[in-house]
Amino acid sequence: MSVDGATGADPGLGHLLELVRERLAREPGEITPHRVATALREAGRPVGDATVLAVHEALRHEVVGAGPLEPLLRLPGVTDVLVNGPEQVFLDRGRGLEPAGVTFADESAVRRLAQRLAGFGGRRLDDATPWVDLRLAGGARLHAVLAPIARPGTSISLRVPRSGGFPLEQLVGGEVLRLVRRVVAARLAFLVSGGTGSGKTTLLAAMLGEVDPAERLVLVEDSTELRPAHPHVVGLEARPPNLEGAGGVEVRTLVRQALRMRPDRLVVGEVRGAEVVELLAALNTGHEGGCGTLHANSALDVPARVEALALAAGLDRHAAHSQLASAVEVVLHLHRGRDGDRRLAEVALPTRDDEGLVRMEPAVVVGADGQVHTGPAAARLGELLARRAA
Repeated sequence: MSVDGATGADPGLGHLLELVRERLAREPGEITPHRVATALREAGRPVGDATVLAVHEALRHEVVGAGPLEPLLRLPGVTDVLVNGPEQVFLDRGRGLEPAGVTFADESAVRRLAQRLAGFGGRRLDDATPWVDLRLAGGARLHAVLAPIARPGTSISLRVPRSGGFPLEQLVGGEVLRLVRRVVAARLAFLVSGGTGSGKTTLLAAMLGEVDPAERLVLVEDSTELRPAHPHVVGLEARPPNLEGAGGVEVRTLVRQALRMRPDRLVVGEVRGAEVVELLAALNTGHEGGCGTLHANSALDVPARVEALALAAGLDRHAAHSQLASAVEVVLHLHRGRDGDRRLAEVALPTRDDEGLVRMEPAVVVGADGQVHTGPAAARLGELLARRAA
């Protein structure tokens, strides 16, 4: 399927689109088949029903939603739609990336779509500001980078939120499911770690859906993605500065605001910057059950990742480790296999060495075959859960 917003195999369709665009632009108004047919006649082009409908459908795609990508966003199970220039479009339905069977007519078609999507979010996308990151009205998250900075052409990345989320039992099962539910019920402070696309947000949302309905959840996110199935959720979303460089609201600021909103559970959707300092401080002030997600290659790498973020925010190494040791009680690490399969691979607890630095100690390890193995911190985790449940 080839699109300029258009579908079809007619190699001359892109040229017809340009001709019709030019004529319709002279008299702005609703795009209708009648106006398309008139424009084609004026250009001395064929006006058969099939041609008119093909051009009209292509133009309609250009101005509605995500244009030619809209049908892909509506496919069941789609989490990401990725455009790498006019000839490479991929989607992810939970099994890894696969070709979408869609192409654009040329680079200018991809650029127009990226600029229009950015405009929906009130942002500028041009050679002076060649990238944008925002949430669209429908909930999808857009990241776009214009060519020639992006190769082989303008890049568009759309992350699709799942409506309603997954029940926890669809993500984990058996002994691990019971363990995760105990972590939530015991109000342990936890981090969900993993690589990009490993399912961190999905698992966190499912765990929040297990929280007592009487509790108040205050969510802080850079871009709204968490949609837990819970009756009492208040969300705060960061905002980039406007074209004049004013009006920006950082996640770090929102974490401080959330603490004044009487949260039973403070949640930071993704810890990726200086907000780690506020989150650790909040979890050290009696806010039980606080949580967030963190990019890390393994549970063992979590202390180093937190240290790096905290150092960038002005917190020295020993202070960062001290805060981490007393703030976070459990880390749940997710792994994504080469086949796209996502699974909870490890549950680990922080412990401090003789120098006061934190290292992670496995309590539960889940193999690729689903077999559950206990680690050296298993007894300590059991004692912690029993104590907090009492």
